[in-house]
Amino acid sequence: MKIQYLAMSIEISKENFSKALIIGAILIKLILWASAFSAIHVSLTGYTPGEVGFLRYLVASIVLLVYVLISRMPIPQLKDLPLISLCGLIGIALYNFMLNTGELTVSAGVSGFINSTQVAMTALLSVLLLNERLTKVGWIGIVLCIVGVGVISFSKGDVFYLSIGVLFVFISTLSTSLYSVLQKPLLQKYTVIQFITYTIWAGTIFLFFFAPRAVLSVTHAPINSTLAIVYLGLFPGILAYVAWSYVLSKLPASQAGSYLALIPVVSMFIAWLWLQEVPTLFSLLGGGIILCGVTLINRSRTAQQSVADEDIDQAILILK
Repeated sequence: MKIQYLAMSIEISKENFSKALIIGAILIKLILWASAFSAIHVSLTGYTPGEVGFLRYLVASIVLLVYVLISRMPIPQLKDLPLISLCGLIGIALYNFMLNTGELTVSAGVSGFINSTQVAMTALLSVLLLNERLTKVGWIGIVLCIVGVGVISFSKGDVFYLSIGVLFVFISTLSTSLYSVLQKPLLQKYTVIQFITYTIWAGTIFLFFFAPRAVLSVTHAPINSTLAIVYLGLFPGILAYVAWSYVLSKLPASQAGSYLALIPVVSMFIAWLWLQEVPTLFSLLGGGIILCGVTLINRSRTAQQSVADEDIDQAILILK
């Protein structure tokens, strides 16, 4: 009896430890991804939007190169290079340039809420381009996301005005949504880490236009801006990906993905702590509407999500 009791205690301890690791990995993922919007704001105090994008993914590219050499990752097929390049252009270069430009005038917390509407834009593009079906709940979610962005776009403080910065952030969301649709055939041939590596390298090449000025800026930029860029390349990208891969190895993508709705909330909290950003009434209202819309879309997708969709979700979210 004592041996059985001891064996049961050990089993329970292992189960609790496993649950603790999953919770820890989810928290790491949420905090690191949510912190990216604040880190971008800090980096923009010393660099231009294009320079931030290039240096961020240069850091990520170097780390991935080390991984490729160690793991002996195969090179992509020649016929896939045009589509990989297009994904890099849209999902890395255009996305980051537009997001960084928008964050020159839009707060980090608000950017996080607008960025979360990529769930709605991806669903809409899948209907238009891939003839996928969307439930009534999903359509309601899309409408709520659009309304939420509209409330944020026309507000400043407690009055209404048109924010051009919000438009840039929204364009970045559209670009990453289009990227998520274009990548589907590639994820049938390559693993997630292979595809992400190829895409990041391609995007970094497109951002190479900003390399000369970026190198010069490093010599006189504030140290906190440079450290923020290094942070963006290593933590929201690499470490967060490792944590998220562990979560997805333990939980279904539909269940794990439900936690991602918390990212804009966490991003606003981090922006308050890090940047002392105080959200306005309209930004909270618009963010709340967006959060409701994203939740509805996620619920409508849960019942339809396949194993292939799980791989696609991983690839989309790594680029945060």
